[in-house]
Amino acid sequence: MTTTTLALTPGYWSNLGHGVGAILAYAALGLALILIGFQAIDSSTPGPLRKMIATGNPNAVIIAAAGVTSMALIVVVAIWASSGRLTEGLISTAVYGLVGIVAQVVAMRLLERALGLNIGNLLKAHHHELQSSIVAAAHLSIGLIVAVSII
Repeated sequence: MTTTTLALTPGYWSNLGHGVGAILAYAALGLALILIGFQAIDSSTPGPLRKMIATGNPNAVIIAAAGVTSMALIVVVAIWASSGRLTEGLISTAVYGLVGIVAQVVAMRLLERALGLNIGNLLKAHHHELQSSIVAAAHLSIGLIVAVSII
């Protein structure tokens, strides 16, 4: 009868524990940044964005989804750029994420003025307006710009 022994490299459990801890830390930080980003978008737009999303206003949903996705792009690239250094990675992710939130809010207000959009009316509309696509694209574009600048 042959027996098989499971051989793990030294430090396996320690590395695994460190990896799980990193996942939990980055997930918590990423969620916090996404919530802060959503709050910043909500605070900088007329009307309660949460309520417009809850009632199914399509433009509010599209624009908010793009903002959240944009924030996630920034967080993902900041984590990737940390090269496995957890403490430095968490700090840089937090800083880059907050800078990205500010950049998004400022860019959206500038875009609104440049294009002559009334973002309040756009968000409150109960039917899809094509202008929401340009606002969503701008959110994603700013997120990509901030994310790539991290690299």
